[in-house]
Amino acid sequence: MATAARSQPSDELSPSDRELFEAARTASRQAYAPYSELAVGAAVRTERGGVFRGCNVENASYGLTSCAERNAVFAAVEAEGPTVSIKVIAIYAKAHTVSPCGACRQVLAELGANARVLFPMGDEICARSIGDLLPIPFRLEGRV
Repeated sequence: MATAARSQPSDELSPSDRELFEAARTASRQAYAPYSELAVGAAVRTERGGVFRGCNVENASYGLTSCAERNAVFAAVEAEGPTVSIKVIAIYAKAHTVSPCGACRQVLAELGANARVLFPMGDEICARSIGDLLPIPFRLEGRV
């Protein structure tokens, strides 16, 4: 059963969460978003303590667009290898509520089954588990 979203004012975030949000904000400045004009940044912290950033990269062929969240997760995989485990992800977009899309939720569920997801919701930060956001992820029988 999904739990209610927990929101908190940005100034009540832990120092670690504030650092992660600042990394996501910095990443958003690198976004290539000429079509939506929605620059999104994400930063993940792995169980090993590594912090990796990503930004969205759009394309005129919209299906080729890549989300900030997946780009951050993929950077973590490249750095830490296939056993990486995502602990927390922070998502930033100026003046927008931005929760992960379905594809990003699936990737997070596989590489961070217990991950905490932090995203802006108005003037507050919403904190949810990936299990709350995607309670029944896709799994191949007998795999992962």
